Amino acid sequence: MGSWPVVIATIVGCYALKLAGYYVPERWLGGPGVRRFVELVPVALLSALVVVETFAQGQHIDIDGPRLAGVAAAAVLVWRRAPFPVVVLAAAAVAVLFRHV
Repeated sequence: MGSWPVVIATIVGCYALKLAGYYVPERWLGGPGVRRFVELVPVALLSALVVVETFAQGQHIDIDGPRLAGVAAAAVLVWRRAPFPVVVLAAAAVAVLFRHV
């Protein structure tokens, strides 16, 4: 069995989940707790993804200096409210410079 059944099942599941959102009563979504949750979940998921991609190599923890330097540079630029393209390019440049040193 190939991976196509898994891909198709994922597509159907995502579509069903999105469609189910239309049937959730609006009063459930209007509360301040739900609103706060919806605002914070993407930040938490993105942060977790950044940490995993920074410190993991396959199934092992790998502290890669250039990658860590790039993420640190990006964190400083985000903190200083730099535009997104500047953050990405600067993080890549720092990682490349650290890799060549």
